[in-house]
This record gives sequence, C-alpha cells and structure tokens, in this order.
Amino acid sequence: MLVSLPLAYLILMAAAATFVFSFAMAKWIPGRKGKIVFPAVSVACCLGMILAGQLQYQHWSPQHMLVLYSFGTVGLTIGLFPSRKLMHQYAEEINRGVKRENYDVPKRYTTFAVFTTIVMCFVAYALSQ
Repeated sequence: MLVSLPLAYLILMAAAATFVFSFAMAKWIPGRKGKIVFPAVSVACCLGMILAGQLQYQHWSPQHMLVLYSFGTVGLTIGLFPSRKLMHQYAEEINRGVKRENYDVPKRYTTFAVFTTIVMCFVAYALSQ
C-alpha cells in the first residue's frame, strides 16, 4: 500500500522520521556532537538499508526499504522514550568527566525498545505489501 506512493513522499516520510529521531536524541542526550552525529548516522543507516535491500535475494525496492526505515526509526524513538531521563543523566555525567564501570539500564527499558522497534517493522512490512 505505502510502496505505491511516489518516491518523493517516501523520502519525505524517511526525512521526517530522521528529524523526529535526531531531535529526540539531541534533547535526551545533551551535547553538541549529538546534533551532528545522530542525523549523519541515521542517513547512513537509511542508505545502508537501501543498499542491503538491493543486495538481497528478493531484491527489495528502495520504496520498501524507505518504509521499513521510517517505521523502524519511529519505533526506536518510541521505544527509547521511557529511558530518556536515564540517558540524560548518564550523558551529563559523561560530559562532567565521571566514568562508571557499568551504565546499568533496567531490562524493561531494553525490552520495550526492542519490542516497539520489532512491532513497527512488522507494521511496515504489512503496510508495504
């Protein structure tokens, strides 16, 4: 269904997902580097997904991969929402120079992030058929 949209709309959808993810991460993890690193890594991941889709046996089209990227990125952003305060606290400690041996993250945060990302990827797959 979504794959039948014009490519420009899918690129716009991927750009919006990248913007939402980058904005959220820049807000949750303070520092100037994040404002450059998160968008750059997101764009590289998007291009990597398109390339990986072309190299697959099924030859997933760029439209399919843009839909998957958009939904996966939004799912990751939603999944990281509960751990935003913890990420902010750890980032501030690192910026102050405090080093820990372990940065403990409760399993429920990790489970929720993985679960929402997987669910959104399944939704993307269902909507791209």
